[in-house]
Amino acid sequence: MSDAEEWMRSIGFEMVLAEVAAVKPVRSVGRVTELSRGVLTVSGLSGIVALGDLVEIGHGTQVRLGEVLQLDRTGVTILPDGGPDGLSIGDPVCHLGSNHIAPDETWIGRVIDPFGRPLDGRPILTGTRPRALRGTPLNPTARRPLGPRLESGLAVFNTLLPIVRGQRVGLFAGSGVGKSTLLARLASGIDADIVVIALVGERGREVRDFVDRVLGPAGMTRTVIVAATSDQSPMVRRRCAWAAMSVAEHFRDRGRQVLFLADSVTRFAEAHREVALAMGEAGSLRGFPPSTSHLITTLCERAGPGLGEQGDITAVFSVLVAGSDMEEPVADILRGVLDGHVVLDRQIAERGRFPAIDLLRSVSRALPQAASEAENEMIVRARRLLGVFDRAEMMVQAGLYSRGTDPLIDEAVETWPKLDAFLGHTEPEDSASSFARLASCFSTQ
Repeated sequence: MSDAEEWMRSIGFEMVLAEVAAVKPVRSVGRVTELSRGVLTVSGLSGIVALGDLVEIGHGTQVRLGEVLQLDRTGVTILPDGGPDGLSIGDPVCHLGSNHIAPDETWIGRVIDPFGRPLDGRPILTGTRPRALRGTPLNPTARRPLGPRLESGLAVFNTLLPIVRGQRVGLFAGSGVGKSTLLARLASGIDADIVVIALVGERGREVRDFVDRVLGPAGMTRTVIVAATSDQSPMVRRRCAWAAMSVAEHFRDRGRQVLFLADSVTRFAEAHREVALAMGEAGSLRGFPPSTSHLITTLCERAGPGLGEQGDITAVFSVLVAGSDMEEPVADILRGVLDGHVVLDRQIAERGRFPAIDLLRSVSRALPQAASEAENEMIVRARRLLGVFDRAEMMVQAGLYSRGTDPLIDEAVETWPKLDAFLGHTEPEDSASSFARLASCFSTQ
């Protein structure tokens, strides 16, 4: 057997055929006729391309990708990857085809870009079944209900803020309060077959650090990372979230339980804002175009429980909230469509408790179904005591409260240090152990 035959057998003949089918001997070519506002106008492709199709612009060392934004009878408007610098009137524009991605099982353990190309220096193969980048959500009336509670490796998510199979959760945080670290702990701790992570607009150094140090070799064994760094064009950054969700759907359709982590939806929305403004759409939602709401909700609705023999996509979408402003457009849109939200607080992080979760501002809509009656009673009791302490804290610290005045405040003051420590506890065992630890926090007096 020749080396070529051995290679084809090792990767599968279907994959070889997919690679061959991707090679197009004949392609349609247009010409650049106008450059303005960061976009190109191209003639010669109006009757050939469709919205969202990919094109290749230029020739030689100046080749770059572009995406079709608008169509009319006289020309096509294209957003280039990296801006129009270096391009000129008359440059060739080659039609590459529809905007899709073809994931494969061999992508597990890999770091790829939003076009399905490797970022880790090793060759990668195209899957046999291309998927639309902007897939449609499943029929909501045919989906399964939310599944059982998932073990997370963190006591707070095992008890007070449970994550169940197929749930979609928002993680709201400012910069530098431990958002990425918490996502990594969820990636390694939550029970799932496959983890798909979208790093949208992340710093280049952080991508390498996330792979090598935060996840490590053990975490990467079940993970696919789709990354678009902050220096890349808005077209690529926006595509990153769609590509990662398409990868998650690929594994879901094959019966896998998938954990999808997006960091962050805010940078996804900001990339869309740049694209939409280039198309002439006005920014009316505090600088964001009206199409932002539909864009975000459609992405979120693609996650969730599957149909029939499919798996589920359990999703955590992170949101950057400047100055803890939960009313800013992206945060406000997400809170309305997700099954729960977790808020990280800078003041909690500054006093050294991680994860810096503000429990009173966080909620899991999987409750009360995700816990037993006895567990729900403990959850309600913990929230009530934390709420009482929050209201009385300033009075206690100022010395204006005398012990014995209110038994509930007395219990809250005594219990608060234990509950606060519990919220930052790592759980090496299971939810039952987490609830036993929670029960031990309460005062017996």
